[in-house]
Amino acid sequence: MYAQRDVPETTAFSVNGRPFTGGADRKLLDFLREDLGLTAAKNGCGSGACGACTVLADGAPIRSCVTPLKKIAGRNIVTLEGLSAREKAVYGFAFAEAGAVQCGFCIPGMVLSAKGLLDGNNNPTGADIRKAIRPNICRCTGYVKIAGAIETAARLFRENAEVPVRRFSGVLGECMHRVDAAAKTLGTAKYVDDLSFEGMVHASALRSVYPRARVLKIDASQALAHPDCLAVLTAKDVPGNIKIGHLAFLSDYDVMIAEGGITRFIGDAVAVAVSRAKGSLDGIKSLIRVEYEVLTPLTSPAEAMAPGAPLLHAKERNVLSHEHLVRGNADERLAKSKYVVTNRYSVPFTEHAFMEPECAVAMPDGEDGLILYSAGQSIYDEQRECSRMLGIAPEKIHVKGQFVGGGFGGKEDMSVQHHACLAAWIVKRPVKVLLTRQESINLHPKRHAMEMEFTTGCDENGRLTAMKAALVSDTGAYASLGGPVLQRACTHAAGPYDYQVIDIDGKAVYTDNIPAGAFRGFGVPQSCFAAESNLNRLAELAGISPWEIRYRNAIRPGRPLPNGQLAGDDVELEACLLALKPYYDAALAEGKHAGIACAMKNSGIGVGLPDIGRCILSVEQGLVHIRTGAVCIGQGLATVTTQIACDTLGLPPDRIITEMPDTKRTPDSGTTTASRQSLFTGEAVLRAALKLKAALDEASGDMARLEGQEYYGEYSGVTDPMGSGKPNPVSHVAYGYAAVLAVLDADGRVEKLTAAYDIGAVVNPLAAEGQIEGGLLMGMGYALTEDFPMEGGYPRAKYGTLGLIRADGAPDMEIIFVKPKNPGPLAKGVKGVGELATIPVTPAIAGAYYRRDGKFRTRLPMEDTFYRKKHG
Repeated sequence: MYAQRDVPETTAFSVNGRPFTGGADRKLLDFLREDLGLTAAKNGCGSGACGACTVLADGAPIRSCVTPLKKIAGRNIVTLEGLSAREKAVYGFAFAEAGAVQCGFCIPGMVLSAKGLLDGNNNPTGADIRKAIRPNICRCTGYVKIAGAIETAARLFRENAEVPVRRFSGVLGECMHRVDAAAKTLGTAKYVDDLSFEGMVHASALRSVYPRARVLKIDASQALAHPDCLAVLTAKDVPGNIKIGHLAFLSDYDVMIAEGGITRFIGDAVAVAVSRAKGSLDGIKSLIRVEYEVLTPLTSPAEAMAPGAPLLHAKERNVLSHEHLVRGNADERLAKSKYVVTNRYSVPFTEHAFMEPECAVAMPDGEDGLILYSAGQSIYDEQRECSRMLGIAPEKIHVKGQFVGGGFGGKEDMSVQHHACLAAWIVKRPVKVLLTRQESINLHPKRHAMEMEFTTGCDENGRLTAMKAALVSDTGAYASLGGPVLQRACTHAAGPYDYQVIDIDGKAVYTDNIPAGAFRGFGVPQSCFAAESNLNRLAELAGISPWEIRYRNAIRPGRPLPNGQLAGDDVELEACLLALKPYYDAALAEGKHAGIACAMKNSGIGVGLPDIGRCILSVEQGLVHIRTGAVCIGQGLATVTTQIACDTLGLPPDRIITEMPDTKRTPDSGTTTASRQSLFTGEAVLRAALKLKAALDEASGDMARLEGQEYYGEYSGVTDPMGSGKPNPVSHVAYGYAAVLAVLDADGRVEKLTAAYDIGAVVNPLAAEGQIEGGLLMGMGYALTEDFPMEGGYPRAKYGTLGLIRADGAPDMEIIFVKPKNPGPLAKGVKGVGELATIPVTPAIAGAYYRRDGKFRTRLPMEDTFYRKKHG
């Protein structure tokens, strides 16, 4: 059956000046990474759409993931590893200096696109730079800082200037270089797919062809006869619990669907193939025969809640979660209000589009353990879920976190880690599981699609009186974090304003669509779009401006939020609005169309749930090691913890080492979610640092006397559960606040976004700016271009059709940090920014278009704009 293949045609070419030959049809990226071990070029999409794989061919940028070797015959390929020492020094400095690096996965490709430009034009315009990097997508930065880095590199090359040497103190407020900037810029930072081990094999899941079907029979006999096939695993090979899940108390996700079981979406695994050769995986999977009984999928919450609808899980009417928040009598108050508006809103699923596709490597560790190399958002969640599946003690799985190429919430759930562990457990060899980009798109949880009805009232002066809202979210096939996302959508639905009468009803409903879960903003972008849009209508009725209605109602210190929590003394929403007032007035005076919106976002999980940050500071060989299990997904956590330690200890950054997350070395500091790590882990670092500082003072500053000592810090946030009977419950330990102004140009393009943010003490202003710029662009995409269409339970999206905004489509952005008059008591006054960055921009843009043409848009992405014409 498996005749020997013909010897492939070969092609001769050079890489970084050295001659090579390879199979003519082999992809250049595979040759570079697998044959030569040159891993700086990344596989972000496999379709030439993202630019992470960029290399130079005779000086011209090409996409190596789609380029066969026969297309480069006789040409010289330059990878990031092949740059001169001078070039590496310049680009390493420029990207760190500009704050251009976050998750870092796209940066090697950006550098080579920049080199392709600067080698021929070392004095480019801003438009030249944005055109040059247009083929390269960055999901983190908003492109502003990357363009700035290329300008700096151009100047250093043009002037033949020495690369400056920066010395940083690490104190709070200093724009020190990110601690990982150089490694990520120069391609030496290791992501999971960059790892290779002796004897490593590869595995991949065969997934359901249908959103909803009964699996009648799985026949792996032909696949097992393939010479490269080591094993085909099915549900019966799972030694422990077949059900896992991000929330331990609600583990409803099947590791694989067994014979006789029913699939719930097209991402459900029915088998896992293990192959000696990565290139044989698709062929082996094609030989696995699966017989199905096709069933009618439930593709909307309305269908799923209909009487007689089949239950996906043991939940009445397929309702995963139901929240009903009531304070006062909203119906009565609305009936007495001078002005009342009611609107229905519809928002779609959207895709995280993090740059790094999911990958994990697992291998045996001793007789009865495993080592797992992962890039998820919590090493301890992965340890718990994988050990549950294998039926072993959690400590038997040693999880080593690697650099993470973006997450935005999309890497909180298991994707590949459990299958890698299962395969390694059974075949007793290192196993790598890597998703293709399309597999990633079809599999991991999305931002929730929601249908919402909001009714908001105000008095004759525009003072808000009450709000009533109903939200229904499509949480897809599995729970993921659908319940907590619904909670946040509801608890934040009334906005950061001073009124207390609310009636908010929310339901998260199971369907046979792709699961929905955590995504930057965690339900708040959906409800904020609705709530803020209603405010624009009320302002119109009350005869005041959109800015004025927000200013009159903005929450002030000591006043109760709509959820009852008293706003702390650190609240600066009023100052955010005042900071934007001159920009707002100037835009209107120039006849431009402007929109404004506000938002708040919690820091921490809150609502009475356990929420703990932990850290160990250890003195090793005269250096202070920061050890925490908190994962950096690009937000710069290692830099934040370094600066808090430096600021507290009075030590420079070169005396501090921040370790990677590791279940044997770093304590559990919770999931990287809910904008919590800077505050929770930051406070834990502060507490450990204060202990070390006291010991150092006793030792007269002699670090050698503390060699081998460890100092533990822990912070536990105490909050009240939802539904608390307290008059002013504490839902979360802190909130950040923001106001965003969107201005359109004459053609209806977003010309500029100006954002004022209250995020407490700003640890590193340059890094925080970059976070916000990236968040603003993501929110702009949510408003105008991004969509994730589903038809009959099947996604109709590919990476190139997601609507991601590229460098030449990004507007000007200006970020204003409002300094708190009374900083919060935790982590030196730090509050989170990661989620808040993206929330208010969507309704601000909606307001700008409403002012432009009078069309009140209630669906996303908005139609009849410069970016998207009206359908139908």
